[in-house]
Amino acid sequence: MKLFPFTSLAAIWMLIHAVHTVAAEDAVTVAWRIKPPHQYIENGVEKGILLERAKQVFAQAQIPANFVEEPAKRIWSNFSSGTKNYCSFGWYRIPERESLVQFSDIFHTDPPHTLLVSPVAIRQVAAHRSLASLMADRSLTLGVVDAVSYGPELDALIKSSKNRIERSTTLPMIMARMVGANRASYMLIDREDWEYLKDKEDSLHQSTQMDLAGMPAGLNRYIVCSKDMPPEQMQRINAAIQKVFRGKK
Repeated sequence: MKLFPFTSLAAIWMLIHAVHTVAAEDAVTVAWRIKPPHQYIENGVEKGILLERAKQVFAQAQIPANFVEEPAKRIWSNFSSGTKNYCSFGWYRIPERESLVQFSDIFHTDPPHTLLVSPVAIRQVAAHRSLASLMADRSLTLGVVDAVSYGPELDALIKSSKNRIERSTTLPMIMARMVGANRASYMLIDREDWEYLKDKEDSLHQSTQMDLAGMPAGLNRYIVCSKDMPPEQMQRINAAIQKVFRGKK
């Protein structure tokens, strides 16, 4: 029997170790949906406060990551179909997602939603003193972005609303334009989205931002990862969030 010299055995062991190391460090796909100012593309450049924060988190966690822009519907379809080594960020924690993904620690906290009202519906909407009263008005049309959640409380209110519902699997900014064009009486919009859009979209200059009693508190957003992500990696992500986000709630 031919024996390998010690140096050859050492070289073989190092090669095997290197292969296992590369496999262990395969890049995670981090999918993100366009949602300015949180994450978006401007003149071919990826920007956004949460996109930058997510990149910092994965770098701090020392987890190689490929960031890819994908529509919300495709992201959750990928989670539903069991896509492996797959993460996303900026999502609410709602019951139907618990079986699909692992949730990180808190990644971001939203201010409460606000209302964006079309030019022709301002008086009708302003006549209501509460969100519950507004959603009981059968003469109004509520614009709803499909394939995303507004949070458990608002999702329930939308489901039971007596408004006519104008649904679209479009981006929130496109729904805002639809409201500006009077295709819907009003929409629920993230306050940070509105602060970004109001000075950039000429089509929204005649629309009105309005607050009514009964709007739920702003919700937390999370990084979500496929179920196959090892606990050790999730722990590193959480530790990185604490350093990058500094534990702010």
